[in-house]
Amino acid sequence: MNFNDYQQEFEAILSGALASGVYEDPHFVNYTKLNHSRMNRWLKKGELLAETKRTLAEINSPQKWVLITEPWCGDAAHIVPFIVMMAEQNNFISLEIQLRDTNSEIDSYLTNGGKSIPKLIIRNSNVEDLAVWGPRPEQCQHVFNELKERGAELDELKIGLQEWYNGNHGVAIQEEICAILSTI
Repeated sequence: MNFNDYQQEFEAILSGALASGVYEDPHFVNYTKLNHSRMNRWLKKGELLAETKRTLAEINSPQKWVLITEPWCGDAAHIVPFIVMMAEQNNFISLEIQLRDTNSEIDSYLTNGGKSIPKLIIRNSNVEDLAVWGPRPEQCQHVFNELKERGAELDELKIGLQEWYNGNHGVAIQEEICAILSTI
């Protein structure tokens, strides 16, 4: 699916038209509503760094970016908008979004044995993997690990990650993906 399809997925969940699977659970619907708001905020206010734009402008051969995600994923609400904005910077980049829980390739891209998302796979025109990134920026992962080690409850984890993303403004996402792009 493309990003417009992904946005329509959000709308279907929020309108109640898609009330199956995890979306039968009101908690997941509430996560999705919150994530929709956060994603739209980043789409309106998020900015790509000048260095990010320069790195993306240097791509001169086709790349297919496959982004595995889900509307209920809190990290995705902060990451997907920046990946979408980055992909839109260069016509050599095509972006495909796969829903993790619906026939995605996630089983080939596990993180420590888990289906952690979002996950970005960068491929060349021969459909060969050039790089894989995700599920969250390294600095954010450190915050997560520290909170887990302290025995933080789920709400404290969510608040800690939210504060990190709000304070970072998508910079780490861009820097990490650009560092990967510079090596391929």
